[in-house]
Amino acid sequence: MDTLKLFLAGDVMTARGIDAILPHPGDPRLYEDYVKNAGDYVRLAERYSGPIPHLVDFAYVWGDALAELERRQPDVRLINLETAVSRRGRPAPKGINYRMSPENFPAIRAAGIDCCTLANNHVLDWGVAGLVDTLATLARHGMRGAGAGCDRPAAEAPAVLPLPGGGRLLVFGLGAADSGIPADWAATDKRAGVARLADLSPHSLGPLVKRLRASKGPGDRLLVSIHWGGNWGFDIPAEQLRFAHALIDEAGVDLVHGHSSHHVKGIEVYRERLILYGCGDLLNDYEGIEGYDAFRGDLGLLYFAALGVDGRLQALELVPTRLQRLHLCRADEEDRQWLHHTLARECARLGSRLQSGPDNAFTLQW
Repeated sequence: MDTLKLFLAGDVMTARGIDAILPHPGDPRLYEDYVKNAGDYVRLAERYSGPIPHLVDFAYVWGDALAELERRQPDVRLINLETAVSRRGRPAPKGINYRMSPENFPAIRAAGIDCCTLANNHVLDWGVAGLVDTLATLARHGMRGAGAGCDRPAAEAPAVLPLPGGGRLLVFGLGAADSGIPADWAATDKRAGVARLADLSPHSLGPLVKRLRASKGPGDRLLVSIHWGGNWGFDIPAEQLRFAHALIDEAGVDLVHGHSSHHVKGIEVYRERLILYGCGDLLNDYEGIEGYDAFRGDLGLLYFAALGVDGRLQALELVPTRLQRLHLCRADEEDRQWLHHTLARECARLGSRLQSGPDNAFTLQW
């Protein structure tokens, strides 16, 4: 196909409070220092935004995003799924453990998601049993996953998505240690886990480049989805810049899809390839939690990218959203202006420009 239309989003965390309002809630018990029941996150959001219906339909959490997806009809829809999907396992000793009920997984399907990247710091929150169930749930729903598997070869293998009219989209999922992924979560030849990068050094890059280059055939477009960096802060570390550029220069990557930060970060177009350094959270149950208000983690973006047959970026549209009452709403004018000002500032540092486009969306210029 000549033009590939992609929908990309950052972290989708449909556990805890979100799982609690869906039709088939899992065990609400939590093992956190301060919160012991998933329902407490629902009540916190209600105190902040007003009453939230319980046992909602699966489409509820996507709210106004569904109309945007229907209108734009992307060829491939990709998210970072930041939770285990299981009723089994033991909570990893890490303070926060995300798990959604497998029976609630149709909430992910409700947005027509084609591929979930899994190389993040929550997919093994409930151990190998939780990961195995997550992989099985994706397979049962006909959804592709990338970045985790029952052994290292499976975790490092790309999700392969055939494209209308020929060619493939290859999606590699990677998780960097600096996003909080424990060392023993790395998949090995004998252990399930994630495709973990110990660091972003040339030592880590070399074998990855060989693997990526070997995978790409004629007509293929290559996407690397990487969970990296901390949760808060707009600065792009120099090692991320170097790593992203090297993926394009040395491995022939067409799009770098970065996530981990709880808020959106700057966007770069390098050699006509798109680099999203941090897509922010799209869905979570943090509503009403205070402490990082200046970053406006409740505001997100729907990323709609168009790639040419050669992988070059043709267009990028960004639709502002706000998470309210545990579902996505269109950002109002005040929130939209805040997002535009903030993202334009960060994009300018990377040589790109943000403009207001039709239907309250933003467009990227480079």
